[in-house]
Amino acid sequence: MSDGLKPTPTAGRLAELKQISQHAGVVLVGQLAVMAFGVTDTVVAGRYSETALAALSVGSAVYISVYVGLMGIIQALLPVWAELHGGQRQGEVGPSVRQALYLCVLTIFVGMVVLLSPGPMLRATGVPAELQVEASRYLAILAWALPPALLFRLFSTLNQSLGQPRLVSSLQIGALLPKILLSIWFTFGGAGLAPQGAAGCAWATLLVNYALLVVAVYLLRKQRLYRPYGIWSRMERPDWSQIARFARLGIPAGLAVMVEVTSFTLMALFIARLGTLAAASHQIASNVAAILYMVPLALGIAASARVSFWLGAGDEMKARRAAFLGIWVAGAIALCLATGVALLARPLAALYVDQPAIIAMTSGLLTLVALYHLGDAIQAVSVFVLRSYRMVLAPLLIYCLFLWGLGLVGGYYLAFNGLGPWSAMSAPSAFWMASAGATALVATIFLGLLRRVTQRSVRA
Repeated sequence: MSDGLKPTPTAGRLAELKQISQHAGVVLVGQLAVMAFGVTDTVVAGRYSETALAALSVGSAVYISVYVGLMGIIQALLPVWAELHGGQRQGEVGPSVRQALYLCVLTIFVGMVVLLSPGPMLRATGVPAELQVEASRYLAILAWALPPALLFRLFSTLNQSLGQPRLVSSLQIGALLPKILLSIWFTFGGAGLAPQGAAGCAWATLLVNYALLVVAVYLLRKQRLYRPYGIWSRMERPDWSQIARFARLGIPAGLAVMVEVTSFTLMALFIARLGTLAAASHQIASNVAAILYMVPLALGIAASARVSFWLGAGDEMKARRAAFLGIWVAGAIALCLATGVALLARPLAALYVDQPAIIAMTSGLLTLVALYHLGDAIQAVSVFVLRSYRMVLAPLLIYCLFLWGLGLVGGYYLAFNGLGPWSAMSAPSAFWMASAGATALVATIFLGLLRRVTQRSVRA
């Protein structure tokens, strides 16, 4: 990868902006295809029954909480390989990836244990008994879909670190139609198959995940792109010192991602206490929020890859430029998207369901989702770039304090007990209000941290 920068600062910024935008655009297309998996499940389950949609809301909240935390451990290795790429140390990439496989296997084991025994979590959060049975069945299937999902994430992270995300996005787009057809078939039944309800969506995910993994392995073996990096070679014995370095970077980052996502996925478990109407409405709102998040996620991945590339090449000024360009673009796009969601809240809700009560409640939640997204976009890109500078503990502590503390706990009290001068709202909107405020504070703090760490890097 060449920088292609002209001598003038303005031309340099434009060239860097083009690099980040192109990388982010390709990643975004693939991520939106993956998000369409979730949208498909939400729509299919909603058309099947309100109970199936509520069970999907609870089950997917647990699965996402587990998956994204473990995925964050793998995704945090992107700066490692991007720096090797930027420093022209291609021969070190292959051995590093193979050592990461050992860490990936450990994450798979932990995740499957949790997903196969969700009872304590469901009971502790007060999920109604009738939803626990269906949600547990859904999660038992997804437990076996987790291994290919995490291994494919490793493949995806490698490609992103090398500035080559097109293959991954192409696979994700190609998997969308099979996922839609399988979800409909397994959920509603037909051709000799009995209706599976929400569990049908899980079966479809399992089959698609394994298909993606098989194709990824084939590409690693056959594509010329990977030959300079020596990816496909004999596995070395575990290098525990290198695995420990990966863990010191990945585990705090993974925990931070888990806190970030569970700060609103755990809402689903608490909101389930308010009934199926509230749970179904929240499921749609959280789905829209997740779709919006794909934009800053893609920009965060692209900006982090460029920042780490320049750090590996020894050019801290260009790394700093890439960092703040990514954040500026994320903020501008977030403002446009948030405005659109706020103005089109009711039509968006009607795309998911046709029940007037759910549409009415969801419309109000989507207005709060728009406000939430403004802070979420800035903090999402910032935290990715901070990992390029190996800052992982501070974001984790900030997430715990504000997203769990102010956002989740504050929302719980506002919803069920009242908070300060406000009486109990007994509505899911309480959680979204608290989370929007917490996310705005996190974004402000992260910007300050990023400014400090980039200035320190340039001076050094």
